[in-house]
Amino acid sequence: MSDVFEQVEEELRSERYKRLARTWLPIVGGVLLIALIAALSWWGWQSWETSKADKASMSYDRGLESLSQNNPLGADAAFAQAAKEGNGAYKAMALQQRAGIALNAGRDAEALAYLDEAAKASRDPRIADSAAYKALLLAVDIETLEQVRARAERLIGDKRPFSIFAREALAMALLQHGQPNEAKDILSVLKNDLDTPEAVSSRAQLALDAIETGSAANLRAITGQMAAAPATPAPAAPQAPAAPAQP
Repeated sequence: MSDVFEQVEEELRSERYKRLARTWLPIVGGVLLIALIAALSWWGWQSWETSKADKASMSYDRGLESLSQNNPLGADAAFAQAAKEGNGAYKAMALQQRAGIALNAGRDAEALAYLDEAAKASRDPRIADSAAYKALLLAVDIETLEQVRARAERLIGDKRPFSIFAREALAMALLQHGQPNEAKDILSVLKNDLDTPEAVSSRAQLALDAIETGSAANLRAITGQMAAAPATPAPAAPQAPAAPAQP
């Protein structure tokens, strides 16, 4: 009799397992399929990014070589190709190189357009803000004060790598547009800020002295003194990223 009960219990367990299998196997299979698709998609994206970086790297190197050979037309074509082929970092750096070539040729508006495009090409603030800061310096001479102010304010913030330099550029623009009082406020803060590099602090003091002595009306004297002060390198943008290894 016990054998009969055991057989019935075994059949019930078997039927229960079948029901569980019919319920869960499709779900488990679907999850595994999704995971497989995600893994293949990630691998495909990495391979595509690697290919883009490799192509952009070769074009960028050709551009640098052309520049070293004093061939700006060839360099510009190579950098244009790098910007077209590359990821955000390569695109931003290639566009900045094109801006430099345009600026050397006297095409300031074109150079500014390249720098603005470069600032939007990368999400890395060190790269994006590097391009935006260069655009700000160029804009000081070719845009209105309000346009320059808007550019500077986008770069100013506690966590922005070019914040101090953007404030200095804004002060220079204010002086250039005959607003020494507001420029003085910015320069005073820069001079006394412990985070301000020594060279920037020295330039700020020179400008403040010029304002106090009444020579603020002579903008050339102020900016000439500031330019003669030791230069401070702005935070360096990172080098072009190495191509990710394929899995």
